[in-house]
Amino acid sequence: MTDQSKIPLPLRDKAEPARDSLIERAAERFDFKRYMAAPRPEALPPKREPVLRAKKVAEAPTPAAAKAIDPTPVRVERSRDTFAPEPRVSTSLDPNGEREREVAAEPPAAPAIFSGERHAIDREHLRESGLIVPEGSVTALLEEFRIVKRQLMVQASELRRQKAGTKAQRVLISSPHPGEGKTYCAANLALSIAAEKDSDVLLVDADFAKPSILSALGLPGGPGLMDALMDETADVANFVLATDIPGLWVLPAGDTTTNDSEYLSSARTEKVLERLTHGAPNRMVIFDSPPALAASPAAELAKYVGQAVVIVRADSTGQGALEDAVSLLSSCPNIQLLLNAAQFSPSGRSFGTYYGYRE
Repeated sequence: MTDQSKIPLPLRDKAEPARDSLIERAAERFDFKRYMAAPRPEALPPKREPVLRAKKVAEAPTPAAAKAIDPTPVRVERSRDTFAPEPRVSTSLDPNGEREREVAAEPPAAPAIFSGERHAIDREHLRESGLIVPEGSVTALLEEFRIVKRQLMVQASELRRQKAGTKAQRVLISSPHPGEGKTYCAANLALSIAAEKDSDVLLVDADFAKPSILSALGLPGGPGLMDALMDETADVANFVLATDIPGLWVLPAGDTTTNDSEYLSSARTEKVLERLTHGAPNRMVIFDSPPALAASPAAELAKYVGQAVVIVRADSTGQGALEDAVSLLSSCPNIQLLLNAAQFSPSGRSFGTYYGYRE
């Protein structure tokens, strides 16, 4: 083997200091300092590495521990900064568009429950006025309005099936001119529906200029529909009068104003009418409105009902007036005609004779 110690080394400059290792010679040729991290000041704390934490899964209680758990729910007090867990009605973005803002839900309205003193209706007064007498004998008048009532209630059921909403529960009674018997027919129709076992009826006097429902039934006056339309804070359910006839309620016309048509065309009308049937899907609402050709409220009310009945007085109502009245009420999808004060029956039928009643 060659003796490496005898290999001659390259001559060094006498002024150059001796280097004992190759690392020192490489350090001079290459700047190793630029590859080194900057020194950290002693005052700074050491850098912490992120720690991944796993969620702690609660262990299922043992049978013995499960028996010790109190089943009574614990009420948790929330601070003013926490959100309530109730369902949201709607959401919106804040001005910066960064997060959603909760909108508080309004509490649902309570069902319209009519209460208060029950007013007695004089049955003898009804008989003298030619109206149906509750608990009385079956008459031709009662049988005729039973047929009219049944047709209206069948149509109301069909409107419910067509998703007409609460409009299906509202019926407007009108006529082309005064004196054709609209109030007479509205009162008899309400008395007939009140006898139903599964329904009740609210008779509304909507003839604000010449109200007559209260006098026809012998009821006292008071605030009514127009007062609820004029006062934003009023609850129309508080103005409904209870009667001693089961299933019959009456809402007076209320205050008199020259702007009745304008109040009826306002957005509040729908809210007031909805209140009358809220929580009562089997309640029928009968409106005794002014004559269509004599006052404008009839045409306004036609927008809020599912059916309209135009009273035609035999040998009195002209065809032209009838056509004009139907045209004014055309915002109602279902308009029917009721012949009043007829002295004959084209079919020869005589109602009520089966029960021993004859005229």
